[in-house]
Amino acid sequence: MTWTPGRGLIPGPAADGPLLVADSWLLREGHMRGYGRHRERFLRGCGECGGPGPRRLVEFWDDVTAALPRTGEWFPRVELAAGSAELRLLLRPAPPLAAGVRVWATGQPDPRTVPRRKGPDLGTLAGVRRRASGEGAQEAVLVAPSGVVLEAATASVLWWEDDTLCLPPSRLPVLAGVTVGLIEEHARRSGIPVDRRARTVAELDGREVWLVNALHGVRPVTGWTGQSMNAGPAVRAAEWRKWLDDAMEPLPHR
Repeated sequence: MTWTPGRGLIPGPAADGPLLVADSWLLREGHMRGYGRHRERFLRGCGECGGPGPRRLVEFWDDVTAALPRTGEWFPRVELAAGSAELRLLLRPAPPLAAGVRVWATGQPDPRTVPRRKGPDLGTLAGVRRRASGEGAQEAVLVAPSGVVLEAATASVLWWEDDTLCLPPSRLPVLAGVTVGLIEEHARRSGIPVDRRARTVAELDGREVWLVNALHGVRPVTGWTGQSMNAGPAVRAAEWRKWLDDAMEPLPHR
């Protein structure tokens, strides 16, 4: 659906082409996680690349909120198209959700051109996942030139070292994930140590590692392919998956 000021969202076929900004989330029976965070990230991204002004962006988001279904399971995506600068809503049924994930352990050089903004590199990252599929995995880890872990093609990477929840250093070019932000905030409120540590893929061997995104929530790594690595026992994942499910809140009316 394409958005027009004063007319709202107009149904039409899904459009192809590059995107300047995109954001997506799991919508279940009219509930989602991090509504305000997704809104802020999308509006900020549009502002950074010279998109429509704040008033139009807020009007678009309000129309999207009103149009989202309150029943069923969905994976909607809001978009700012390159070239035309159209604002669009792509309403997609949610795919099957996975409780775990196999990861290609051969660190992939980061191919993104705009790593801190979701949208411009979606096609490139889809190619990375296709290559991972050819190696018997569902995901791949992106690494910096130094070999340090950044994130996965479609998810943030978290891991546990003893009782400390670990994330890549914030100085690295990583996307500000909404779900990982919720998890980090909850951990700190709960008194769980959180630290940002530079680690290579090999240094995750034997640890409890999670891939985290707005669709699947927490997926513990259940196996590594391409390298001789072991997936650590996922002793904490079930508890955190339940917490994320309970963190879903109803959409506002607008």
